[in-house]
Amino acid sequence: MTRRKRTKGHLQGVHMLSRVANSIYWMTRYIERAENLARIVEVNRHLNLDFPGDVDRQWEPLVWITGDNKLFEERYGDFTEENVTRFLMADPEYPNSILSCLQAARENARSIREIIPSEMWEQINTLYLYMKKMVDGKLAAESPYESYQNIIMKCHLFNGLMESTMSHSEGWHFGKLGQYIERADKISRVLDIKYFFLLPSPTFVGSPFDNIQWAALLKSVSAFEMYRKRWRRISHKHVAEFLILDREFPRAIYYCLIAAGQSLHAIAGTPQGQFANEPERILGRLRSDLDYKKIDEIVDGGLHEFLDHIQIQLNDLSNATFEEFFAIRPVDPHKNAQRVASSQQQSN
Repeated sequence: MTRRKRTKGHLQGVHMLSRVANSIYWMTRYIERAENLARIVEVNRHLNLDFPGDVDRQWEPLVWITGDNKLFEERYGDFTEENVTRFLMADPEYPNSILSCLQAARENARSIREIIPSEMWEQINTLYLYMKKMVDGKLAAESPYESYQNIIMKCHLFNGLMESTMSHSEGWHFGKLGQYIERADKISRVLDIKYFFLLPSPTFVGSPFDNIQWAALLKSVSAFEMYRKRWRRISHKHVAEFLILDREFPRAIYYCLIAAGQSLHAIAGTPQGQFANEPERILGRLRSDLDYKKIDEIVDGGLHEFLDHIQIQLNDLSNATFEEFFAIRPVDPHKNAQRVASSQQQSN
């Protein structure tokens, strides 16, 4: 991957869009985060019906996936179904709960109502109000399963409206960039934590219980049916391969990196195979790590270590994206005066 110098004009265009771009980027990230959490909690409820052992043990990994397990332990203590569900779904003081994510997404959408189509604003507002009614107990007639499914489908509807009603210009690409960075991060965390907790002992390998566990992992990321079409038989190694290296499934990590890279290059105006900024460099290097990998190499080298590396790189990518496109930097008055003087000389 070679470096390409960015043009001055394109830099100015990006900075003019920084406030709007930041809001679109985080709006889609929060929607994606809320959808993923709703799906994981909903699938885990069903899994508990078939789980013969300690039921609470199945709820602990859900908190570890978020990376906020220390905060949970300080506030709630035991990893019971009630505590975990409250923490992930409806805790207004936890910034990554579904309620908080939808509230943040709505506030970002509100700040750019003049930019996004009205259908997108109406859908995200409807989604947030639905979640508020659910938390306040005003949807008691619905079962938990119906409530989670409604959240998931309303998130899908929002993404569909964004795809079909918003111009596929620079702002749209910032939205897709945020969506795919968030999705890749959550898939890596689900696979990492669940793989650790579900790593089969010799007595469970190939048993019905083993298959139920891995099927639940696939369902938690909406990958079960597509996986079965590809592999038919469930095995932990094939599950890891499908969710990491598949180039066609839209929730596989590799697919997310490809899609994020396409949007990032469209924003910067950089040809594929080159980079003009730090986010492009990080994403290009991360994608190259997967280009020719085989699952046996990943597993033999340590799946946890590999996924941990991906998560670190995605965090670096997120930070670099902020610094490159969203951070407001003070203007040097001396440089600005020199720029004005130079411009006046050229016009004369």
